[in-house]
Amino acid sequence: LHLSAVKLAELHSDLKIQEKDELSWKKLKAEGLDEDGEKEAKLRRNLNVIMTKYGMNGKKDSQLVDSNYIKDGTESDTLDDPRLEKLWSKAKTSGKFSDEELDKLWREFKHHKEKIREYNILLETVSRTEDIHKNVIDPSEENLVKEEVLHNKHRELKEKLRSINQGFERLRKVSHQGYDTTSEFEEPRVIDLWDMAKSANFTEKELESFREELKHFEAKIEKHHHYQKQLEISHQKLKHVEGTGDKDHLNRNKEKYAMLEEKTKELGYKVKKHLQDLSSRISQGLQHNEL
Repeated sequence: LHLSAVKLAELHSDLKIQEKDELSWKKLKAEGLDEDGEKEAKLRRNLNVIMTKYGMNGKKDSQLVDSNYIKDGTESDTLDDPRLEKLWSKAKTSGKFSDEELDKLWREFKHHKEKIREYNILLETVSRTEDIHKNVIDPSEENLVKEEVLHNKHRELKEKLRSINQGFERLRKVSHQGYDTTSEFEEPRVIDLWDMAKSANFTEKELESFREELKHFEAKIEKHHHYQKQLEISHQKLKHVEGTGDKDHLNRNKEKYAMLEEKTKELGYKVKKHLQDLSSRISQGLQHNEL
């Protein structure tokens, strides 16, 4: 796959969560609690997202161009969207951002690209399901369940599209005006969650509690970013030392690299699991709004 050390650690975290979710689903299925197959379909969508994200779906153009952003400030990747490319180009040449802020902004652009990718995968899944549903004339209770599944998928599409639109408006604003120093959160995933939480059916007390949890979550993400950078630096050092023939030095670097790799995987798993939990809570609040 030609993935960097950081991408391999991220892949490990994603697959670990996928494995855990699949084990939970198998227990539910054994108890007859996934009769409509919605949870199984969601697992397949998640796996499809993972395979596409890391270039494992057999499509040559789907794999991300993986380079080390520490070398030149940003990754030499494409955003696959002319509007995003235009905004990014303007931001880079505006002179309104420091190198550190450009790194942060690039993460926001990449996060937005992943949201669009996930939306398109879900849209394709819903379209296929609808085509099958239209060709089946069945007034039975099972068919009513399938209609409910489609309704839930459309609601999920609506939530994702709203998040994409909000995210694009934020990128447009930040690209033109620079970062607001009074902004409450900096991490794109946390900003998304906070924007959605404010639209959900939370009381003032619940919203304040959620705000505090998001602060802890953002600190956890920052810690993960720190270890990702250290892992990449360690990987570069290890490759350099391998060419010197110094076995003692090589062994010390291997030990440090293994420690950083394990810590990065562990933090990556915790971040993604926490993100799942927070997203689920917001989704429930948004669904309640529609009732």
